[in-house]
Amino acid sequence: MTDDEFRPKLGKIGSRGSKAGKRFAGQLRAAINRAGGKSRRGNYFTGSRVGRGGAAAALLKSRDRYAAFRQRRVVIKARVVKLAGKGVDGARAHLRYLQRDGVTREGEPGQLYGAESDRVDGKDFIDRADGDRHQFRFIIAAEDGIEYDDLKPLTRRLMAQMEEDLGTKLDWVAVDHFNTGHPHTHVILRGKDDRGENLVIARDYISSGLRERAAELVSLDLGPRTDREIEQRLRHEMEQERFTSIDRQLQRMRDEDGVVSPVGRDAFRQTLHQGRLRKLERMGLAEEVAPGRWRLDDELEATLRRLAERGDIIKTMHRELTSKGLARSAADCVVYDAEQNAEPVVGRVVARGLSDEMNDRHYLIVDGVDGKSHYIDIGKGEATEPMPDGCIVRITPRNTEPRQVDRTIADVAAANGGRYNVDSHLRHDLSATERFAETHLRRLEAIRRVTGGVERRPDGTWIIVPDHLDRVAEYERQRAKAEPVVVDKLSPIPLEKQVGFDGSTWIDRELVSDKPEVTRNSGFGHDVREAQSRRRQWLIAQGLAHEEKDRIVYRVNMISILRQRELNRVAGQLSVELGLPYAEAQSGDRIDGTLRRSVDLAGGKYAVIEKSREFTLVPWRPVLDRHVGKEVSGIIRREGISWTIGRQRSGPSVS
Repeated sequence: MTDDEFRPKLGKIGSRGSKAGKRFAGQLRAAINRAGGKSRRGNYFTGSRVGRGGAAAALLKSRDRYAAFRQRRVVIKARVVKLAGKGVDGARAHLRYLQRDGVTREGEPGQLYGAESDRVDGKDFIDRADGDRHQFRFIIAAEDGIEYDDLKPLTRRLMAQMEEDLGTKLDWVAVDHFNTGHPHTHVILRGKDDRGENLVIARDYISSGLRERAAELVSLDLGPRTDREIEQRLRHEMEQERFTSIDRQLQRMRDEDGVVSPVGRDAFRQTLHQGRLRKLERMGLAEEVAPGRWRLDDELEATLRRLAERGDIIKTMHRELTSKGLARSAADCVVYDAEQNAEPVVGRVVARGLSDEMNDRHYLIVDGVDGKSHYIDIGKGEATEPMPDGCIVRITPRNTEPRQVDRTIADVAAANGGRYNVDSHLRHDLSATERFAETHLRRLEAIRRVTGGVERRPDGTWIIVPDHLDRVAEYERQRAKAEPVVVDKLSPIPLEKQVGFDGSTWIDRELVSDKPEVTRNSGFGHDVREAQSRRRQWLIAQGLAHEEKDRIVYRVNMISILRQRELNRVAGQLSVELGLPYAEAQSGDRIDGTLRRSVDLAGGKYAVIEKSREFTLVPWRPVLDRHVGKEVSGIIRREGISWTIGRQRSGPSVS
């Protein structure tokens, strides 16, 4: 090939490339490091100052090392969110959540504001961001934020300073929250500069520069901290069971053997260090190996941070339980660990909240039938549907093991040279149907989108590697990080309303169950026992149960009778609302119509299917969530309904 010839080498569609195909920025950093491009401290070039604000961050870092003690402390959490694909929908949902009820001092909904106006339309902001590659989200919390009557002026001054540091006008909105012990501000910043180019902010500025600017402003407003304030804070830190600034100092003081010798001319600081080390010793996190010489635990920071997190959780539980009139001792407050707890939790929802607003991590507080109150991390907000306080739920850890569908795919591929498709599946299992085989394709597509652990050829054949089940397990572990538990709604009706409810309830299903939930005679377990006793008397009065010697005998078809009563009642209400007669669906019937919405009944969730002259109600399936308003068809069978979405014959089927 001559010098003027060019022969491109094409890679696979969607491939991210190999190490040789790294982004240019990565190649540039590697070249600088190979050429000996080190800073005076000997650190390799990392690109942390690449982008706007890098110079400002470097200047702020080089200031007086004791300035941090004088300045008012401000915590800033930052996140960069990609808006490609469904990111814009997530941005809309994020703005709606920030403006939810109860976040102001008066308990009112939050109000978006901007640089020039106290009221900003979130829809207009999202429309302007249409086509943006990314978005910045900040949480700004001043330690002394409670001293501010209004946080808006502080936020506007900080964003103006940020514009000066970055050398560009910024398009942002913010909302102030006062619903926690620390007032804070959420700022959403578009990822575009004033020229319409992608806004790239240096990592150093995001990680430390912006925090320093905020601390400067708060210190100007409230004055620098006095020596007395600093000493009081440090004395308070000495006995705290969390990772403190004293711990950070002790870690920096360790010698090559990992030993701390807190000596010096500053008597106060030496006393502070000795006092903290004694506290750590009592916690089992430090050991005095010789007089005045201490060895810190290798997991010091991680352990203290976990303790602080647990302390915050217990405070949250106490606040929520007390507000609902449910006093519980600390011994009855449990933090549920999905990785360690194999047993499910059944109980009523006391509260749902946001544990990490930056990463959209939610929690549930569930008053369990075991007499304990459980704090449960449920992961991403969209992973669990909204549910009212008081509803009955079952929480189970997400299974991270490969499913039977995965093992079937691996078996079929192993018998066909590492390839899987519908035809090979049907040849491998003569009893399988094409529709059943298609469920395996959907499973492979879900794994491909998340991990890229499987490859699909243009002809529809999937390449299945020998360690496929290991890759599936990794896929499930990744899902478990975002959705650590499965939340099943057992009843949308609170326990007290189930006692006299004319329909099938969770209490009824427990009364006739072969394996009812084990209840403890305290807390919610005690409430369940009392409700069951009162429900038995109601069922006897309705002729659905009778006493026989020392036990209660229930009618064989009691559940179906109660379920039908409620179904007929709700169908009558919907008939008036829709102006259409109700047609009951029977096994073997074909359902064709428009999926209008869902309705929650005590006996379960149902889909409203509207036809031209009538409507019907059929059991709901979670996969129908994204198909409301579409044409659907299906056949009712004993094992359920297999749906086809859309009028076209080739439309997607939902099993």
